[in-house]
Amino acid sequence: MRDIKLVEGEFYHVYNRGVDRRIIFPHKRDFDRFLESMKIFNTKENIGNLTRHDNKKVKERLVDFIAYCINQNHFHFIITPLIKNGIEKFMHKLCMGHSKYFNAKYQRSGTLFQGKFKAIHIDTDEYLLHLSAYVNLNDKVHRHQGESRSSWKEYVEGGVSSLCRKDIILDRFKNRREYEVFAKEALKSIVERKLLLKDLESDLFPLTPSVNTKK
Repeated sequence: MRDIKLVEGEFYHVYNRGVDRRIIFPHKRDFDRFLESMKIFNTKENIGNLTRHDNKKVKERLVDFIAYCINQNHFHFIITPLIKNGIEKFMHKLCMGHSKYFNAKYQRSGTLFQGKFKAIHIDTDEYLLHLSAYVNLNDKVHRHQGESRSSWKEYVEGGVSSLCRKDIILDRFKNRREYEVFAKEALKSIVERKLLLKDLESDLFPLTPSVNTKK
Protein backbone atom coordinates (compact mmCIF):
# COMPACT_ATOMS: atom_id res chain seq x y z
CA MET A 1 0.00 0.00 0.00
CA ARG A 2 1.17 3.51 -0.78
CA ASP A 3 1.37 5.98 2.09
CA ILE A 4 2.16 9.08 0.00
CA LYS A 5 -0.02 11.48 -1.94
CA LEU A 6 0.62 11.67 -5.66
CA VAL A 7 0.54 15.41 -6.29
CA GLU A 8 0.48 17.26 -9.61
CA GLY A 9 3.85 18.74 -10.57
CA GLU A 10 5.87 16.33 -8.44
CA PHE A 11 7.94 13.43 -9.79
CA TYR A 12 7.44 9.80 -8.78
CA HIS A 13 9.15 6.48 -9.36
CA VAL A 14 6.30 4.08 -10.19
CA TYR A 15 6.94 0.37 -10.59
CA ASN A 16 5.41 -3.09 -10.36
CA ARG A 17 6.12 -6.68 -11.31
CA GLY A 18 4.27 -9.84 -12.22
CA VAL A 19 2.60 -11.81 -9.45
CA ASP A 20 4.93 -14.55 -8.17
CA ARG A 21 7.62 -12.83 -10.24
CA ARG A 22 6.14 -14.30 -13.39
CA ILE A 23 7.00 -13.05 -16.87
CA ILE A 24 4.36 -10.58 -18.02
CA PHE A 25 5.92 -9.74 -21.41
CA PRO A 26 6.86 -13.09 -22.96
CA HIS A 27 7.19 -11.88 -26.55
CA LYS A 28 8.09 -8.85 -28.61
CA ARG A 29 4.44 -8.15 -29.46
CA ASP A 30 3.58 -7.99 -25.74
CA PHE A 31 6.20 -5.26 -25.24
CA ASP A 32 5.00 -3.36 -28.29
CA ARG A 33 1.38 -3.48 -27.20
CA PHE A 34 2.24 -2.30 -23.68
CA LEU A 35 4.14 0.67 -25.14
CA GLU A 36 1.16 1.43 -27.35
CA SER A 37 -1.07 1.23 -24.28
CA MET A 38 1.18 3.69 -22.42
CA LYS A 39 0.34 6.24 -25.11
CA ILE A 40 -3.33 5.48 -25.72
CA PHE A 41 -4.45 5.04 -22.10
CA ASN A 42 -2.80 8.32 -21.11
CA THR A 43 -6.03 10.29 -21.45
CA LYS A 44 -9.13 11.27 -19.48
CA GLU A 45 -11.22 9.67 -22.24
CA ASN A 46 -12.70 6.21 -21.82
CA ILE A 47 -10.89 3.86 -24.20
CA GLY A 48 -12.81 0.99 -25.74
CA ASN A 49 -11.08 -1.22 -28.30
CA LEU A 50 -7.37 -0.40 -28.22
CA THR A 51 -6.76 -1.46 -31.83
CA ARG A 52 -9.55 0.75 -33.16
CA HIS A 53 -8.70 3.82 -31.13
CA ASP A 54 -7.49 6.90 -32.98
CA ASN A 55 -4.30 7.84 -31.15
CA LYS A 56 -3.90 10.96 -33.30
CA LYS A 57 -6.82 12.69 -31.60
CA VAL A 58 -5.87 15.63 -29.37
CA LYS A 59 -6.65 14.69 -25.80
CA GLU A 60 -5.93 15.76 -22.25
CA ARG A 61 -3.19 13.57 -20.81
CA LEU A 62 -3.15 12.18 -17.28
CA VAL A 63 0.63 12.04 -16.77
CA ASP A 64 3.94 13.06 -18.29
CA PHE A 65 6.59 10.37 -18.72
CA ILE A 66 10.15 11.34 -17.88
CA ALA A 67 11.72 7.89 -18.33
CA TYR A 68 10.68 4.25 -18.50
CA CYS A 69 12.00 0.70 -18.73
CA ILE A 70 9.99 -2.44 -19.37
CA ASN A 71 11.65 -5.77 -18.61
CA GLN A 72 10.15 -9.22 -18.99
CA ASN A 73 8.69 -9.44 -15.50
CA HIS A 74 8.56 -5.85 -14.24
CA PHE A 75 8.55 -2.21 -15.26
CA HIS A 76 9.77 1.17 -13.98
CA PHE A 77 8.40 4.63 -14.78
CA ILE A 78 9.40 8.14 -13.77
CA ILE A 79 6.20 10.12 -14.18
CA THR A 80 4.44 13.24 -12.97
CA PRO A 81 0.65 13.63 -12.72
CA LEU A 82 -0.92 16.41 -14.78
CA ILE A 83 -4.32 16.31 -13.09
CA LYS A 84 -5.63 15.22 -9.70
CA ASN A 85 -5.32 11.44 -9.36
CA GLY A 86 -3.67 11.35 -12.77
CA ILE A 87 -1.22 8.57 -11.89
CA GLU A 88 -3.87 6.44 -10.22
CA LYS A 89 -6.24 6.75 -13.19
CA PHE A 90 -3.51 6.06 -15.73
CA MET A 91 -2.07 3.05 -13.91
CA HIS A 92 -5.52 1.54 -13.43
CA LYS A 93 -6.21 1.75 -17.17
CA LEU A 94 -2.76 0.51 -18.15
CA CYS A 95 -2.56 -2.47 -15.81
CA MET A 96 -6.18 -3.49 -16.26
CA GLY A 97 -5.80 -3.31 -20.04
CA HIS A 98 -2.61 -5.41 -20.07
CA SER A 99 -4.08 -7.96 -17.65
CA LYS A 100 -7.16 -8.50 -19.84
CA TYR A 101 -5.01 -8.76 -22.97
CA PHE A 102 -2.51 -11.14 -21.32
CA ASN A 103 -5.13 -13.43 -19.78
CA ALA A 104 -7.03 -13.70 -23.05
CA LYS A 105 -3.90 -14.37 -25.12
CA TYR A 106 -2.35 -16.91 -22.75
CA GLN A 107 -5.62 -18.50 -21.61
CA ARG A 108 -5.32 -17.78 -17.91
CA SER A 109 -7.36 -15.99 -15.27
CA GLY A 110 -6.70 -14.06 -12.10
CA THR A 111 -4.34 -11.32 -11.01
CA LEU A 112 -1.34 -10.61 -13.24
CA PHE A 113 0.46 -7.90 -11.26
CA GLN A 114 1.75 -8.11 -7.70
CA GLY A 115 -0.85 -5.93 -6.03
CA LYS A 116 -1.20 -2.21 -6.60
CA PHE A 117 1.65 -0.32 -8.21
CA LYS A 118 4.37 1.05 -5.92
CA ALA A 119 5.31 4.73 -5.89
CA ILE A 120 8.21 6.66 -4.35
CA HIS A 121 8.35 10.45 -4.26
CA ILE A 122 11.44 11.86 -5.98
CA ASP A 123 12.20 14.76 -3.69
CA THR A 124 15.58 16.09 -4.88
CA ASP A 125 17.21 16.95 -8.21
CA GLU A 126 20.10 14.60 -7.47
CA TYR A 127 17.71 11.73 -6.84
CA LEU A 128 15.84 12.51 -10.09
CA LEU A 129 19.04 12.53 -12.17
CA HIS A 130 20.39 9.30 -10.68
CA LEU A 131 17.02 7.62 -10.92
CA SER A 132 16.78 8.54 -14.61
CA ALA A 133 20.02 6.59 -15.14
CA TYR A 134 18.66 3.65 -13.13
CA VAL A 135 15.43 3.54 -15.11
CA ASN A 136 16.85 4.24 -18.56
CA LEU A 137 19.47 1.51 -18.10
CA ASN A 138 17.46 -0.82 -15.90
CA ASP A 139 17.99 -3.85 -18.13
CA LYS A 140 21.72 -3.40 -17.49
CA VAL A 141 21.10 -3.30 -13.73
CA HIS A 142 19.57 -6.77 -13.94
CA ARG A 143 22.05 -7.93 -16.60
CA HIS A 144 18.98 -8.90 -18.54
CA GLN A 145 19.69 -10.77 -21.78
CA GLY A 146 16.11 -11.04 -23.05
CA GLU A 147 13.75 -8.58 -24.67
CA SER A 148 13.25 -5.18 -23.02
CA ARG A 149 12.21 -1.62 -23.86
CA SER A 150 13.40 1.67 -22.40
CA SER A 151 13.65 5.40 -23.08
CA TRP A 152 17.46 5.21 -23.27
CA LYS A 153 17.57 5.68 -27.06
CA GLU A 154 15.29 8.69 -26.77
CA TYR A 155 17.84 10.29 -24.48
CA VAL A 156 21.11 9.48 -26.22
CA GLU A 157 20.15 9.23 -29.90
CA GLY A 158 17.10 11.37 -30.50
CA GLY A 159 15.19 11.06 -33.73
CA VAL A 160 13.17 8.14 -32.40
CA SER A 161 9.51 7.98 -31.47
CA SER A 162 9.24 10.18 -28.41
CA LEU A 163 7.19 9.23 -25.38
CA CYS A 164 9.08 11.16 -22.70
CA ARG A 165 9.62 14.77 -21.62
CA LYS A 166 13.37 14.51 -21.86
CA ASP A 167 13.96 18.22 -21.32
CA ILE A 168 13.37 17.73 -17.59
CA ILE A 169 16.65 15.80 -17.50
CA LEU A 170 18.60 16.89 -20.58
CA ASP A 171 18.29 20.62 -19.86
CA ARG A 172 20.69 20.04 -16.97
CA PHE A 173 23.44 18.91 -19.35
CA LYS A 174 25.32 20.55 -22.23
CA ASN A 175 24.28 17.85 -24.69
CA ARG A 176 23.10 14.25 -25.01
CA ARG A 177 26.66 12.92 -24.90
CA GLU A 178 27.28 14.53 -21.53
CA TYR A 179 24.12 12.92 -20.17
CA GLU A 180 25.15 9.54 -21.60
CA VAL A 181 28.48 9.70 -19.78
CA PHE A 182 26.78 10.80 -16.56
CA ALA A 183 24.15 8.05 -16.74
CA LYS A 184 26.65 5.25 -17.30
CA GLU A 185 28.84 6.44 -14.43
CA ALA A 186 25.81 6.94 -12.21
CA LEU A 187 24.56 3.44 -12.95
CA LYS A 188 27.93 2.01 -11.95
CA SER A 189 27.70 3.90 -8.68
CA ILE A 190 24.10 2.87 -8.08
CA VAL A 191 24.87 -0.81 -8.53
CA GLU A 192 28.04 -0.74 -6.44
CA ARG A 193 26.89 1.52 -3.61
CA LYS A 194 23.11 0.93 -3.75
CA LEU A 195 22.40 4.65 -3.84
CA LEU A 196 18.67 4.04 -4.23
CA LEU A 197 18.53 2.31 -0.83
CA LYS A 198 16.36 -0.65 0.15
CA ASP A 199 13.26 0.62 -1.70
CA LEU A 200 14.76 -0.68 -4.95
CA GLU A 201 16.57 -3.73 -3.67
CA SER A 202 13.39 -5.81 -3.82
CA ASP A 203 13.31 -5.25 -7.58
CA LEU A 204 16.65 -6.99 -8.13
CA PHE A 205 15.17 -10.44 -8.65
CA PRO A 206 15.79 -13.22 -11.19
CA LEU A 207 13.34 -13.96 -13.97
CA THR A 208 10.99 -16.84 -13.22
CA PRO A 209 9.17 -17.94 -16.40
CA SER A 210 5.67 -19.26 -15.65
CA VAL A 211 3.72 -18.82 -18.86
CA ASN A 212 3.23 -20.75 -22.07
CA THR A 213 5.69 -18.98 -24.38
CA LYS A 214 4.70 -20.77 -27.57
CA LYS A 215 2.21 -18.05 -28.61
